[in-house]
Amino acid sequence: MNLEIRHLRVVCAIADTGSVTKAASLLGLAQPAVTAQLQRIERALGGPLFERGRHGATPTALGELVLARARVVLPAMRGLQEDAAQLSGTRVRPNQWRIGAVNGPILGGLMSRLAADKDGVEVLTHPSHWADQLCELAVAGKLDFCIVGVCGDTVPGTPEDGLTWREIAIDAIFVMLPEHHALAHRWEIDLSELADAQWASMPGDGCFGDCFAAACARAGFTPRTMYEMDIGNAVDAVLSGHAVGLCKATFRRVDGIATVPLAGGPLRWRHLLGWHPRSEAAGYADVMLAHAAAAYAESAARNPHYLEWGKANPQFGPRVSIASR
Repeated sequence: MNLEIRHLRVVCAIADTGSVTKAASLLGLAQPAVTAQLQRIERALGGPLFERGRHGATPTALGELVLARARVVLPAMRGLQEDAAQLSGTRVRPNQWRIGAVNGPILGGLMSRLAADKDGVEVLTHPSHWADQLCELAVAGKLDFCIVGVCGDTVPGTPEDGLTWREIAIDAIFVMLPEHHALAHRWEIDLSELADAQWASMPGDGCFGDCFAAACARAGFTPRTMYEMDIGNAVDAVLSGHAVGLCKATFRRVDGIATVPLAGGPLRWRHLLGWHPRSEAAGYADVMLAHAAAAYAESAARNPHYLEWGKANPQFGPRVSIASR
């Protein structure tokens, strides 16, 4: 693993707060995610960075070395990003948008709506599994907007990033089952009915795994194996009966697979639009947000089951006014 800026932020947050739990709260991440990141960082650097005791996390000699360098590198990188953005990065070029996005139902429809809005528009896309990576690019002025997803109430990145976030829509999490599965044609499934299942989901660095584990605990069980897979392998695992998939309700239909709601909507996915408030793109944020919400609604409309189920579960769906064509 190569050491990245976000890893240095984690180390500094643990040192500044004195504990992994407090650092997780400061960073807006789940505590297990920060613990796992710290373990990866320590493996990459060859030893422990902190000693844990009754009085919290205390840096080791190696930790002090890393902290000393990090406290030089982080301000320097922030200054570099701001200077670069001032020089050239945040200028909005005529008819061009730079949009980063995690896997989701919005980007394709958003591109179509922007093209219909104005002839000759060009959308440059930057896909990623990692919301924090898109945040860094937006801060550096390399993206005008980023579309990310979270399952909790926090937003990606850190407070120091200074990005503005607005909620586009809240998606329900459905399960993917092979069409021959005994539960595949149900109106909805109680999560407890899948207590013996093995699971497949898409990769990411957020708290979804922890949210899923918590939902299972509320349903009275601990989930078995969770396979982290790209979408193609997850679909194959479901079709072959090796796993039950977790997907957004707006997941595009695949032959041989049924997507079924979970009763009560115990899991959700918040689609967010982010931008830097001092960028020129900020002046177009309301228009972009309305188009993104319309793109989400178009995607949801491809699943009549979701539309009908959503009438009884109004906590899901677009959160802003929808732009017309």
